[in-house]
Amino acid sequence: MDLSYTPEEEEFRARLRDWLAATLPGLPPKPSPDDWPGRRAYDLGWQRRLHDAGYADVHWDASPTIRLIFLEETEQAGAPYVGANFVGLLHAGPTIAAEGTPEQRERWLPPILRGEEVWCQGFSEPEAGSDLAALRTRARRDGDTYVVTGSKIWTSHAEVADWCELLVRTDPHAPKHRGITWLAMPMDAPGITVRPLRTLAGSAEFAEVFLDEVRVPVENRVGDENDGWRVTMVTLSFERGTAFAGEVVACRRVLAELAVEARKNGRWDDPALRRRLGRLGAEFRALWRLAQWNVSAAEASGGVPGTGGSVFKLRYSHARQELYDAAAEVLGADCLDLDRPWTLDRLSSLSYTIAAGTSQIQHTIVAERILGLPKGR
Repeated sequence: MDLSYTPEEEEFRARLRDWLAATLPGLPPKPSPDDWPGRRAYDLGWQRRLHDAGYADVHWDASPTIRLIFLEETEQAGAPYVGANFVGLLHAGPTIAAEGTPEQRERWLPPILRGEEVWCQGFSEPEAGSDLAALRTRARRDGDTYVVTGSKIWTSHAEVADWCELLVRTDPHAPKHRGITWLAMPMDAPGITVRPLRTLAGSAEFAEVFLDEVRVPVENRVGDENDGWRVTMVTLSFERGTAFAGEVVACRRVLAELAVEARKNGRWDDPALRRRLGRLGAEFRALWRLAQWNVSAAEASGGVPGTGGSVFKLRYSHARQELYDAAAEVLGADCLDLDRPWTLDRLSSLSYTIAAGTSQIQHTIVAERILGLPKGR
């Protein structure tokens, strides 16, 4: 498989670098991590800049390779992360682009690209654990609407979202993977209660969402009724396949910074630490090559990442935790100081083996769908 870049792709890289160099110095200061309305406005403002410059559609209309170059260059330049736009740009938007009707694509995609609307993800439930298909939120058909009752947890950015990509059970008698439907729910609908959750790192980008007979129009269904599990696999393939690619670049940058810090404070003299950092350097270099392989495979198969995304996500989530454990070793006792670089990142890294499908789930996907091992009972 060819992992090299074409002249057209390198021209896109050079043009993007020039735009970033000219644009980033003029950005306003970032708001406080606890100021979610401010963070929403900041993130939407960045998305509008991308839109006006012609870079807003790289997550959907551009080739996977162009998408990867965009993630690499913006991360290396220190550009703002997608932030509150994460679900819309990297999950819901690509899913609607792949599975939605022309009317749905026209309704929901342009506002995401223009930085006008924020989406959240209503997948996980309190009693389902990592078994997503065990969800119990019900949607009863009533004419042209679904009446939804239930609750969701770990709903990313729910407190500032306009829309929610929502999984509901529309046929309680069907096998659990077959009675699920994917809906786009307006977050201002009557009957929705949002309760923010504070993480170990002190942030509150997640929330519990309680749904009490919320009415969602049938026209907001993406895919057929009871075909939501298949649509969800499309969503998760984007989440696991390319959404973390830019973070690999960030981890490589952090690794270089750790080496500089270790030389300053004398910990570089420890050969075990040097070996650890060197191994992590090789790890993230290999992960970047795997990301390139995955987007090349997606390009050959119509743009939707395949099961290789599970391999990437599985290894990346553990490598990220190892990176910030190494950061704690470099910092020594200072790793307990929340004002030091990398300390909060270390706390947040603990979630990566759970988010976007637990490592146990990824092991099962790799075993069954890649290695062809029999399903467990």
